[in-house]
Amino acid sequence: MSDTLKSQIAEQFGTPCMVIDMDRVEANIARAQALCDAAGVANRPHIKTHKSPILAQMQLDAGATGITCQKLGEAEVMAAAGITDILIATNVIGAARSGRLAALQRQLPLKVCADNPVSLDAYSSAAQAAERPIDVLIECDTGLERAGVETPAVVLQLAAQIKNDPWLNFAGLLFYPPIDGWPATQVFFNRVNQGLAELGLQPTIVSTGGTPNMVNMDQLVGATEHRAGTCIFNDRMMMAAGMASLNDCALHVYTTVVSRGGAARGILDAGSKTLTSDAGGLDGYGLLLEYPNARIHKFAEEHGFLDLSDCDPRPAVGEIVRVVPNHVCVVVNMVDQLVMVRGDTIVDVLPVAARGLLV
Repeated sequence: MSDTLKSQIAEQFGTPCMVIDMDRVEANIARAQALCDAAGVANRPHIKTHKSPILAQMQLDAGATGITCQKLGEAEVMAAAGITDILIATNVIGAARSGRLAALQRQLPLKVCADNPVSLDAYSSAAQAAERPIDVLIECDTGLERAGVETPAVVLQLAAQIKNDPWLNFAGLLFYPPIDGWPATQVFFNRVNQGLAELGLQPTIVSTGGTPNMVNMDQLVGATEHRAGTCIFNDRMMMAAGMASLNDCALHVYTTVVSRGGAARGILDAGSKTLTSDAGGLDGYGLLLEYPNARIHKFAEEHGFLDLSDCDPRPAVGEIVRVVPNHVCVVVNMVDQLVMVRGDTIVDVLPVAARGLLV
């Protein structure tokens, strides 16, 4: 990346500034689609990473069959852009109670997830208000200990509740297996599938998730689709997981060294409100491309504190550096726009249209 582009970014936008390399974005989209195709599963990318209908449409044009959203608000933005095959992959009780789920369900048929009877009751009421039954996937936990039902027996209880409710349609199952938990997930799925057959139900969708799990997509017999989000940009976490190289990281935070108060320390103009305090289990809060031995060791809101003890040479005040963030999904949610570049040319500005939507 040339110093000319850095100067153009600084002059047109200032720093800190989030920049995406569209050549890398397109390559990452193509790679994700190719991996899903090779595994024999549909690609349902998770838009929580980029929050952009424009990038979502690029993923659909490349072969994705639908998209995944984390929040009802994200789904509203995507639906307004004309995207119609939408899975919301979390319990959205708050959106159901507020009336927003019913309003969007009235516009187009959604797919929602649940792991408890309270969610199902809320979805039923929303579907009735929308005058359109809603498709429901049951989320299953097979060891990651996030959301999800922990036993096949409870899955079947929820499936029976869905079957007996005229406003709910049983659509399938949603998994996010641990990296080493796919054999256990297969056992769980087989037991659930047997019980579903006894109820007269069959999962149309069996959805697995996660960019780190893209190497495992062919391991669950019966899976129909995969949800991955981070892979469109990648970050330090995906590099640490072995799912991306430095050249696969499409988003860089351009930031200026604004102070060098000591020989072995410095200050960036990107702090916790830019790079976020999500360390992702890594050392420091980002990788400086120009000074990989530098360490962003702590934050103020607008400042990143550099430890330059292991750097030789060291950055000067006024120098613009590029940072690969630890966790790109939360970083994107901090800004209203991403600057799009190809090579050394600024090509456009991309609105982060679905940022900050909490419901």
